[in-house]
Amino acid sequence: MTQAVDPVVAADPAAPVLSTRRRGGGLLAVVPPVLVGVAGLLAWELIVKLGRIAPYVLPAPSAIGQEFWQTREVVWRTGLASGENALIGLLVGALAGLLAAMVAARFRFLGEVSIPVAAAAGALPIIALAPILNNMFESTSNVPRRLVVAIVVFFPVFVNALRGLREVDPIHRDLMASYAARGWTVTRLVRLPAALPFVFTGLRQASSLAVIAAVVAEYFGGLQNGLGSRITSAAANTAYPRAWAFVVGACVLGLVFYLAALALERLAMPWRRV
Repeated sequence: MTQAVDPVVAADPAAPVLSTRRRGGGLLAVVPPVLVGVAGLLAWELIVKLGRIAPYVLPAPSAIGQEFWQTREVVWRTGLASGENALIGLLVGALAGLLAAMVAARFRFLGEVSIPVAAAAGALPIIALAPILNNMFESTSNVPRRLVVAIVVFFPVFVNALRGLREVDPIHRDLMASYAARGWTVTRLVRLPAALPFVFTGLRQASSLAVIAAVVAEYFGGLQNGLGSRITSAAANTAYPRAWAFVVGACVLGLVFYLAALALERLAMPWRRV
């Protein structure tokens, strides 16, 4: 009875060793930050306990963790509300940034003019933008928060995508010219695939910014159903461990968005896996 042999292993006897090394390398890459995080939390706990720091200055991680567990249902519910606004704003802003980059890459004059405009839009402070947009819509509308997220997300996606669309291999450009391919055909077959690493770089940056923008925009009125409004409410009531518990929820939400963007990049560009 013969045993089936993996064609990859048959072609390369070192493949199992390389696979084991990759798995081991991935594990070793995770261990140091976990250890640093645990050590940081322990140091934080000791500093607060031994230094007798007041909770309104800096709560202990144990108090924050206890409050987080007790209010986990509220954190989950408010996290879903903030996450929905962040996700919709991220999709709108990323799509607008990508389309604008495609137009700017097609017409050089628009590219030179649009970069300063996009930079100005990216520099708009949320604390100034959110109240203005809130006054333009009903107090029960989520549109202002989603617009804030979209505006914040637009800049990193646009700049990175434009850079990627412009950096096309001359050989590929000449090849498409020899085929008499123009316009959208060149963009679809050459420019977009070449720009994918740049697009996902901007998307990874935008994923965290989307959560930050969604949470901060909730500080300035509107529906009280998100993490930002709960943070301000808990702080106003001097429930500082509870406020920090909602901050932890926002951090977890931002991490989920970043990991989702990273997973999407792996799916879209499997050849870049290590």
